Amino acid sequence: MGIHRLNHAVLFVSDLARSVAFYRDVLGFRQVAMTPDNFAGAAFLQAPGSTNDHDLGLFELGTGAGPSTAGRSTVGLYHLAWEVDTLDELSATALRLSEAGALSGSSDHGTTKSLYAHDPDGLEFEVVWLVPADQLDDAAIAARKRIGRLDLDREKQRYGGQTRGGVGISVPV
Repeated sequence: MGIHRLNHAVLFVSDLARSVAFYRDVLGFRQVAMTPDNFAGAAFLQAPGSTNDHDLGLFELGTGAGPSTAGRSTVGLYHLAWEVDTLDELSATALRLSEAGALSGSSDHGTTKSLYAHDPDGLEFEVVWLVPADQLDDAAIAARKRIGRLDLDREKQRYGGQTRGGVGISVPV
């Protein structure tokens, strides 16, 4: 029996209320009632449209917690990546992340179109749209070997703003 997908991630955060507000207000996650009454300092969130009982667990360390040094001086997780269905959704997410001061970059990886951002504790994450399998061509596949500048308007002209991404890749046909 093999692993077939990531069910959820758990993050340690300094301020639980601030982190819940960020993931709720900027990315549309909703809090789900899973925390036992005697377990303070934790919250469980579900992504919009998710079938998981939760996608993100947040555990509060307190405001005295230092920043993560993962990737700079210690090993650790670099980032999580969440997938959106359409390029229009990716554009709307870019706007919300930018308005929140959280957007740190974007990239065209050929077969994926990616935004990069940081949560209130500086933990990095990616929001990605995947080119559907039936629209993969030699140029998109070859472009996986480089990191290009993301031009969302150009990508929407090429693929359509409402084209469902990931079909035949991460979404069954």
